[in-house]
Order: sequence, then structure tokens, then C-alpha cells
Amino acid sequence: MSDEYRYPAKSVFYQEEIKKSTFIVHIAHTPDLDSAKQFIKMIAAKYADANHNCWAHVAGCPSGSHVLGFSDDGEPNGTAGKPMLNVLVGSGLGEITAVVTRYFGGVKLGTGGLVRAYGGSLNNALATLITLNKVPETILVGVSNYQQQGLIEQRLNTEYQILAIDKQFSDVITWQIALDARQAKNAIADIYEITHGTVELKIKA
Repeated sequence: MSDEYRYPAKSVFYQEEIKKSTFIVHIAHTPDLDSAKQFIKMIAAKYADANHNCWAHVAGCPSGSHVLGFSDDGEPNGTAGKPMLNVLVGSGLGEITAVVTRYFGGVKLGTGGLVRAYGGSLNNALATLITLNKVPETILVGVSNYQQQGLIEQRLNTEYQILAIDKQFSDVITWQIALDARQAKNAIADIYEITHGTVELKIKA
């Protein structure tokens, strides 16, 4: 079961000037590594004439270390991508990628200045971000007869956070119910009880 976390509802564009260098921040919702890579590639192509397109991502659930990644893209080691990743991890957000584009303005910032510029500009951009709540999801499966359909649907939709219900009809109804994983145990027991033990939902393997 994954933890509950927040993720970007829409993309963000933010820009600021720091000691004559222009820093442009783009943030996007990227639910997986492939979408993160595609977003980074798109921004890098859009700003191909920039000095640097540094990035960081938490491309999935924030508790999964395999979804983390960053790049300094030519800036001194540890001055751009890692500070950006630290900001993202510290925010607790998931499914997020940030690219900070820099157009050098002629004034060197130094390593400390770069860390503050990349981390700070991303922090400022995050302040404008609208987020949504990610509900940990699981799928229940089971079989019922047609007479039980209305009873089951009513109980599920009034008592539980249902994300989707898929039904296949033959001589019986085969159910596939996506819901908040934290409610799965209660839903299984509830449906079993109201159908007098004739409908036994199980978590899909």
C-alpha cells in the first residue's frame, strides 16, 4: 500500500533574475520515470540555447527512492540538481519534475550562490503550485448475482471512497472495484455481511 501524498494539479512556470542571470522554472506532473524524462527532454529542447537546464524529479510515490533523480547539467557538482532534489523531497510531493533553466548574465555566483539560486527559485515556484491529493489505491474483485447489484453499489458509493467500479455481466456479475486502500478491509467485511456471506470480495493479486 502506498502512502497518501500530494502531486501537481497543473504545470507551473516561474522566472526570476539573480545577479543578472535569468532562472526559469518549469514544474510538471510526472507520474512515472518515462513521463519525467519526456518532460525534461521537452524543456531542454525548448531552451536549447540556455547555458544550463538542470533538473530533479520525484517521479512517483515520494517514499520510493528509485523515483528520485537529478542533474547539474554542467553546473559545478552538487550546486544545482541536488539542491533542487532536496527541495522536492522536503516538500513531500510526489509525481513531480522540476527543470530550472539558467541564462548566464556575466556575474559568477559561486558554489554557495548557485545552491541558493537553484534551490531558492524552485522554492519560490513551488509556492505557486496547486496540488491534488493522491489516494493509496487497491482493487477488490468478486462475484455476485444480479439481485445483489443495487445493494452492493449503494453501500460502496455511500460508505467508501470509490475510485472506479467495473462490472462484467454473464450469468453472474464479476466485480472489479478500485478504492482507497485504507478502506479495503472494512469494505470486504461490510459487503460480506450485507450479502449474508454470499459475496466475498478479495484484494486483486
